Amino acid sequence: MINVYVNDVGNASFGVAFEDESIFATNFGPDSKNCLRGLLKSIPFNIPFALIEKPSPFSNEVISELRDIYDGKDVSREFHLAVEGLTTHTQRVISATMAIPVGYAASYGEIARTVGGGPRSVGHVMADNPFPPLVPCHRVVGSDLNLRGYGGGLDVKLAFLKRERRGYHSEKDVSVLGKKLRVFPVEFVLKKIGSS
Repeated sequence: MINVYVNDVGNASFGVAFEDESIFATNFGPDSKNCLRGLLKSIPFNIPFALIEKPSPFSNEVISELRDIYDGKDVSREFHLAVEGLTTHTQRVISATMAIPVGYAASYGEIARTVGGGPRSVGHVMADNPFPPLVPCHRVVGSDLNLRGYGGGLDVKLAFLKRERRGYHSEKDVSVLGKKLRVFPVEFVLKKIGSS
């Protein structure tokens, strides 16, 4: 059975759907109701779930990590994501997105070039991302460096990128599934859209 836990931390709510130490979905939102709605939308329909009120050590650890990501901090732990029920293409896009380091962004087209498919197929995976912000879809932008659709709203995506800027000045390659993914500093995006 999947356990679903949502907790308010500061000015946002964070949630996780998990079984043992395997994560089926994560989410965040302005309040627990919105956060829970997103979580329930992402968990597999054929697996029973239960809302839990008392956190486990594991759920506390995941919530803490989600909050750190939300605050623009580097993440310190890797979790097992239950991606087995997702298509191979979706799994590859998720792997590429998770490889984008804090302080950097990548384009939909660059991810598509690296893992296969087209930019729109990458956009569809990002739109249905069951693990925000653990899978940092907020770091994926248009090839022209403009912000594109984001479930939480473009203002939320922009706020994430502002919190994640690190003062980097040059592009770099990161390894994804034996290939190279070109990423660029979030400062490039912020400069392009005229936001400091």
